Amino acid sequence: MHRKAILTLSTLISAAYAQRPENISICDYYTPALFGENSAANQYKHLTYLVNTVVIGSYNNTHARAADIKVPGILAPGEFNGTKVNLLPYFNGGLKSSNRGGSSGVAVNFLDDGGAKPLMDNKPANGEDADKSHSKLLTHLYSYFGILLGCSQVGKDGFPAYSGDSSQAKVHKFMDLNTHQIGYFITQVGLAASSLGVSSTDIESVATALGEVFDVKCAPPTVIDPSQGPQLQSICLADDCPRASKGECGPYGTRAGEPSVANATLAMGQGKNTTTDTNGTIRATESKGPTTGPKPTKTGSPSEASVVVIECWLAVLVGIATISALALAL
Repeated sequence: MHRKAILTLSTLISAAYAQRPENISICDYYTPALFGENSAANQYKHLTYLVNTVVIGSYNNTHARAADIKVPGILAPGEFNGTKVNLLPYFNGGLKSSNRGGSSGVAVNFLDDGGAKPLMDNKPANGEDADKSHSKLLTHLYSYFGILLGCSQVGKDGFPAYSGDSSQAKVHKFMDLNTHQIGYFITQVGLAASSLGVSSTDIESVATALGEVFDVKCAPPTVIDPSQGPQLQSICLADDCPRASKGECGPYGTRAGEPSVANATLAMGQGKNTTTDTNGTIRATESKGPTTGPKPTKTGSPSEASVVVIECWLAVLVGIATISALALAL
């Protein structure tokens, strides 16, 4: 690894501050405005509201702006740059897209403990059972986005430290995400943040940082959680993903390709089907996935595409996670 290529995401979320002082993080600045004291419990509550809104869409009116900002959420089908996106099959067990340490993806139902209902009650799941994928995903996201947004109380009593995998490239290895899917996710982060009162300047800063780290292929090692050090973080793997500046693809290994279908109904037309012929040879048939419009040409830096979409939404609002993410921190 080249030392000069090692980046820290927190250094990227610092380009502009609007009314927020330079020495105060986004999390530490907005938590008191929403919940009073800037305590660990209130920061965790803040991230719970934010992440739950990113996942299921608008559900609370904590900030006055929420009434005017409608967030679809990443589980709802949507569109990014004219291309239809549906991320639900990656969460409901429809696709063999989760990395559990093997040579291929496995199907995991991340909605196995209540679905949207507990999130609407500001909880990660019904029972917060550590063995349930539902609770594990959401609590990991709370802590992960807490780190991304500079929450000073992460790891203290009331705000658990992040305990997920250090490399998002590893987590998302078998998802084979494209730039439209990641752009849609980042847009939901921007909308959710705006619905909680975050300024357009801070939203653009977060969207830019997320795009430069996650919405590219072969990005150099980046520090997300300081305790875990620099790790491979790119999660955009498809052919339309732009290559990161100064990126090296070697450490990322061979692209796994489109995930296989685990349940055709839940996959909703996405993924590839595998069959075995009379000779015992396994063959894969690629699905067409969701219907799309003309494939757009992405211009500018990878982050700019996400920021442009978020800025368009900001005409109604006033485009972080992620995480997410997906950048999804499992």
